[in-house]
Amino acid sequence: MAPAENLAHHLVCAVMAGGSGTRFWPLSTPAQPKQLLKFLGENTLLAETLARVAPLCPAERQLVITNRTLVAAVQADVPQVPAFQVLGEPAARNTLPCMAVAALVAQALDPEAILVLLPADHWVADAQAFRQALLRAAERAATGAIVTLGVAPSHPETGYGYIELGQDLGHGLHQVAQFVEKPNLERALQYLQGGRHLWNGGVFVLRAQRALAAIAQHVPAITQELAPLADLPLGSPDWQAHFEQAFPRCPSISIDYGVMEHESGLEVVRLDAGWSDVGTWHSLLGMRGEGQSNYVKGAAAVQDCEGCVVISTGPTVAALGLRDLAVVATPTATLVLPLERSQDVRSLVAEIQQRGL
Repeated sequence: MAPAENLAHHLVCAVMAGGSGTRFWPLSTPAQPKQLLKFLGENTLLAETLARVAPLCPAERQLVITNRTLVAAVQADVPQVPAFQVLGEPAARNTLPCMAVAALVAQALDPEAILVLLPADHWVADAQAFRQALLRAAERAATGAIVTLGVAPSHPETGYGYIELGQDLGHGLHQVAQFVEKPNLERALQYLQGGRHLWNGGVFVLRAQRALAAIAQHVPAITQELAPLADLPLGSPDWQAHFEQAFPRCPSISIDYGVMEHESGLEVVRLDAGWSDVGTWHSLLGMRGEGQSNYVKGAAAVQDCEGCVVISTGPTVAALGLRDLAVVATPTATLVLPLERSQDVRSLVAEIQQRGL
């Protein structure tokens, strides 16, 4: 097995940044989705994601795959990434075609590339622990394994998928017994107490060559459409033109359903680094400052509030005596809801759109 410090030179980190972040309405909009919001400090979630991996994978080996309408905004947010390595999908096709494009670009940058595919909009408290987990995964990926990161659960979360652990391979590494869909509360409690399940962090580490071979085997229609990109100069008008034409013809399918459910010998590295997928307003409570009772940002003041999320980018919001609520105000809309209903924001947004508000 190659030393980790040598493997780092072959890492290519591809960040999936095409989501719309509907559950963070009204803060999140089509022009400024969740990955381009600043929940901590002055950096967006996307910029934080790239900064987190930069000590292992500098900007010249970073890719961002986003929605075509967001390319300019992404380039402005992370100008250190070469412009031709910010790719705008001409159509939404889920995550497996995204992996295929990332693997093709990674191989063009380095024929021995080890691809790290990760979401743009997660939060990690301990960046060093995250990088150590990536290096451990890269060591295994160099041998031909497909590796994912599994997050040590801190509570019985029903909004995440889980990974059931198989054989213990030592040093925080296990075989994957199976991927498990989002459980109900009773089952999530069993997973937490049993110690045999990790949250699915949505991060995959594998050789670019291995990714392309798996896609060709399991979803050959994607290979048929995108493989010609390998013979075109990366970043050239011809490459871009074929990408624009071929990508919308790819089947829309996720990495989990398209490849992972059909592969054996998958491995998972345990990650214990203070992780959140920043998936709902409720999840922001995990990003509170030490000793803080509430998550407060912008033109907002709170008194005698507990477990609340209070944000304003518009008028001043004053909250008094609230418990377990989100109050989010922008110049155009205000949202108020119990945090336990955070998962229901999408249906509310759908109604607002239907009514033309």
